[in-house]
Amino acid sequence: MNEIIINVYLIIDNNYVKSFRAVAYEIEGGDDNKIEFLKSKVKEDFSKSFYFDAPVNKNGKFMKYPKFAKLEKQGMQYQLFEEIFEKFKVPQNPLICVTPVVDGKILG
Repeated sequence: MNEIIINVYLIIDNNYVKSFRAVAYEIEGGDDNKIEFLKSKVKEDFSKSFYFDAPVNKNGKFMKYPKFAKLEKQGMQYQLFEEIFEKFKVPQNPLICVTPVVDGKILG
């Protein structure tokens, strides 16, 4: 059965999450194969990825990366990716690979 899977990039500048980027694929196979596929595409996908705004607080400030990491540990980072999931029309709990891009360098 085909499933939509997504490479998500966290754009981090000066320790702030400034934006997200993403590319989606529809493929079949086991989760391990899908994760390996996404990881193999990280570098080439970045240049063709779609841009998404990162959330800001009530003062218009971006989230610091440690706060994002805390949300990730609690499994709550998916809430920040709602716009991405809507664009690619994915079901709940999609398989994603999140790659940080820190000060312009892809860490993946």
